[in-house]
Amino acid sequence: MATSTFHGLETARRGMMTQQAALRTVGHNIANANTPGYTRQRVNFVQTQAYPGVGRNAPSIPGQVGTGVMAGSIQRIRDAFLDLQYRQHNTQNGYWDARADALIRMEEILNDLDSNGLANQINQFWSKLQDLSGDPEDTAVRYVLREQAVSLADSFNEQYMLLEQVRDDYGNEIGVVTDHLNSLLSQLNEINAQIRKVEPSGYVTNDLYDEQDRLLDQISAIIPIEVQRVKSGGNPNPVAEGAVTVTLKGTGITLVNGADKYALQQFEVTKTENSLGDEYVSGISISNGTDTVNLNVQELPQGGLKGLIEAFGYYQDPTDIDNSEVNGIYPKMLAELNVMVRTFVEALNSAHRIGYTLEDPLTGEVSLGGDFFVFDENKPAGTLKVSDDILNNANNIAAARVNLDGLTDDARQQYQTLLAAKDFAAIRTLLEDDSSFKPGAKRAFAGDGQNALLLSEIKDIRLNFNGTASTFSNYYRGVMGRAAVETSEAVSKRDSYEVLRDNVQFERNSVSQVSLDEEMTLMIQFQHAYNAAARNITQIDEMLDRIINGMGIVGR
Repeated sequence: MATSTFHGLETARRGMMTQQAALRTVGHNIANANTPGYTRQRVNFVQTQAYPGVGRNAPSIPGQVGTGVMAGSIQRIRDAFLDLQYRQHNTQNGYWDARADALIRMEEILNDLDSNGLANQINQFWSKLQDLSGDPEDTAVRYVLREQAVSLADSFNEQYMLLEQVRDDYGNEIGVVTDHLNSLLSQLNEINAQIRKVEPSGYVTNDLYDEQDRLLDQISAIIPIEVQRVKSGGNPNPVAEGAVTVTLKGTGITLVNGADKYALQQFEVTKTENSLGDEYVSGISISNGTDTVNLNVQELPQGGLKGLIEAFGYYQDPTDIDNSEVNGIYPKMLAELNVMVRTFVEALNSAHRIGYTLEDPLTGEVSLGGDFFVFDENKPAGTLKVSDDILNNANNIAAARVNLDGLTDDARQQYQTLLAAKDFAAIRTLLEDDSSFKPGAKRAFAGDGQNALLLSEIKDIRLNFNGTASTFSNYYRGVMGRAAVETSEAVSKRDSYEVLRDNVQFERNSVSQVSLDEEMTLMIQFQHAYNAAARNITQIDEMLDRIINGMGIVGR
């Protein structure tokens, strides 16, 4: 038994075709050298079946003869472990990036480094109160104090308003990111469908695999995911990668089912208003149109979406919205401002209400002071303003202390005891009782500025800020300090995960990215092999020409 006369020609032809396929793949790589998400490809060379087949071996045949090479498949060069690492770091980076961005924006609003900062406004207010205590009858001093009080209230209002605006922006951003996430999941589901249609016929859909990975990378920045490959049915190529099943990490919830196009899930972030009209996130629903899974925000693993929700705010107990604590970066800062303003104003107003105004120019009488500041109880920092009585007439600033000599002996002793205890409410009740005064005694003197001095000393009194005993200035610095520490931590972690992610990306690029130097080397290698196969055909052709046309003519 012998091989075909043209066996050599066929072997060389196969070599040429295979090297040509490798050159086409090199050209494809070079063309996509700058394409985002492209993974370089290689031709897997496979020896063709030797002649004769194993079942036809016989003692008369010396052995099998090689029949050449063919392009078995074109495969991507990619490391699945590096993909896993990249997506894990990308998820953490997405979370801390959203959190750091929220804290940085908040810090910019609360920035007190310039002369218009809130801290400086507070210090100026205390200073103007001290000025008034030295010259309580000076109308200009009273006007300056009133304008400084207006400026302080405006500063609180502006900070509160800006924080609310940014919080609302994050609420809108949650909707945008959720829509983008759902779009990415839908696109991935469509890619899976295309792969399932093509792979059973033996094709390797490398470009679709690249699109899969590009979408998975983007999804991993928003939510943490686990990815599992699902092989196609039929007769797929051994190197075919298959569709992907994507689950929400830590929950077991399947978002995209690689084996079933109808298992696609869609995210929806639910926001609910409480009785005050404030809207916060109450939960996340994941639905395929028929079945729905509801998650609390605490159950959602870390990712860019959770970072945005934490910036916007969410109910700790969504089953009892009106009584639930609200967590989140901006809600907590807004609540801190409200606590500061409420505590500060209540203390200041209490002290102001035991002082006396200037004499009425018509009656010559003095009056007990009213509220210096007023606010809406639901949003103290956002609605703080100077009382209308003081806005209309600066003489209504109660700078004078009660005339102690005008009090009865018992009332004076009681007043001093209550003043030492800072029980301003009880003092107000005492001074409202006419029996506390001697008959015909003057209630207060215009030149007395002792109550203005008492008002200025409020800054050094330890107040109760929702269970925390501190002076107003120290509490304010503490709030700003905690915000600065949280910002520093978030920026540090964001940068750390960004470095880790970028390092893994560098390793991924070293494996998967197109290297023009390497491709040029391969081009030369395949070109030489192609030329050698062509030369082999020429040589065999000359040999056959000699056999066919040059042999058997000796006797002619």
